[in-house]
This record gives sequence, C-alpha cells and structure tokens, in this order.
Amino acid sequence: MSPEKAQHIRESFAAQSMMATIGAELSTIEGGSVTIRAPILAGSRQQHGFAHAGLTFSIGDSAAGYAALSVMPDGYEVLTTEMKINLLAPAQGELLIARGKVIKPGRRLVIVQADVYALNDGRETHIALLTGTMMPIAPE
Repeated sequence: MSPEKAQHIRESFAAQSMMATIGAELSTIEGGSVTIRAPILAGSRQQHGFAHAGLTFSIGDSAAGYAALSVMPDGYEVLTTEMKINLLAPAQGELLIARGKVIKPGRRLVIVQADVYALNDGRETHIALLTGTMMPIAPE
C-alpha cells in the first residue's frame, strides 16, 4: 500500500465525526487490514456497564471498511452494503480494539471481516465477529 493511500485513509477517518465522538483512533493501517481502538467511555455503556453493542458495531464496521479501502485503486471509495455482527462476550474493560481485514477483494464487492476485542487489565477478550460486504465506488 502506498503512503498516499495510507494518508487518504487517515484523512477520511479524521473526517468521521462519529469516530471523534466516541474517541476512536486508527491504530494500524496495512494493505488489507486496519485496526481501530476506542475507549469505553461512560456515554458508550449499556445498562449493565458493558460497552454498548453500538460502539462495537461502529468500530468494527469502520475497521472493515477501511481495510477494504486499503486495497482499492486510487480515487475509489467504499460503502457498507451489508454487515452482520455476532456478539460473543460482554464488552468489559478499558477499551475496544477492532481488527478489520479483507477476506476477498473484488471489482464490484469486497468481502470483509472484523474481530473486536475488549481490553481489560491487559487481557484481550474476543467480544464480536462482524462479516460484511463493501461496495467500491468509482471516481467520477
């Protein structure tokens, strides 16, 4: 992946007000994979004190989407067309880590996956698995 592509992903991520609202950060960008980390803030918790599934889904979707974007030709963008989430365990800890990756790139559809982990006292717990489809958007 070119430095220009990585910069484009950083700039695109920075433009997402949702990611800023939840305190999410890009952790790693590589060809075909992206990692996003987000703190479990007081405003991101559900009634039992765990991170809300909406937080889990948001960073998983973005990590998978940016992984797809990392393998697109220059000038292309991607949009999520479908995303499924399996919640595996309660999201308890200090922060969530979403590791998105491309399963199968394509010209019309890109199949993606994201694994989301909760970091609690230095230990990662796999809390969610997302699988989905991204649609490449050609430059106009």
